[in-house]
Amino acid sequence: MLGIYMQRSWLLSIATALLLTPIYVLASPIFHTLLGQEKQISELAGRFAVWMVPQLFFFALNFPMQKFLQAQSRVWVLAGISSAVLSVHVLLNWVFVSKLGYGIIGAAVVGDVSWFLLVVAQVVYMVWGSFDSWTGFSTKAFSSFPAFAKLSLASAVLSWLAFLGLFLFEYS
Repeated sequence: MLGIYMQRSWLLSIATALLLTPIYVLASPIFHTLLGQEKQISELAGRFAVWMVPQLFFFALNFPMQKFLQAQSRVWVLAGISSAVLSVHVLLNWVFVSKLGYGIIGAAVVGDVSWFLLVVAQVVYMVWGSFDSWTGFSTKAFSSFPAFAKLSLASAVLSWLAFLGLFLFEYS
């Protein structure tokens, strides 16, 4: 059943990433027009945000997989995968940003590559790691999906309110 919950989380997270994508694509006009940021900064932030769109979807896949593996006490595997990807990330950032001079766009692309590697490594381990709770993709992920989405939305609202309360309490 844990694998079914993970698949439901994937569906919901990908739907959320789809809803957030226009904000990333339109980041430049949002920063400049709505938030009053300088035009040059808004344009650079907008270009960076567009290159960060793939990370939305990689995170949507990564987070449920992390919880799936954590629920089965595979924390050391997650730590190993994360450490390996971090090493690659640092090396690629040094190459793309410092040596090749791609600047902020190079940093965004390296972030995309790093998230991709993280997701692929977790999928490989999950599929070939002999988990009883992962039996492959199933249409059961769609059953009771509205109730799952409702519970997830309520949880997200409560988390947001808790964060807002901490933020207001800290800075008031």
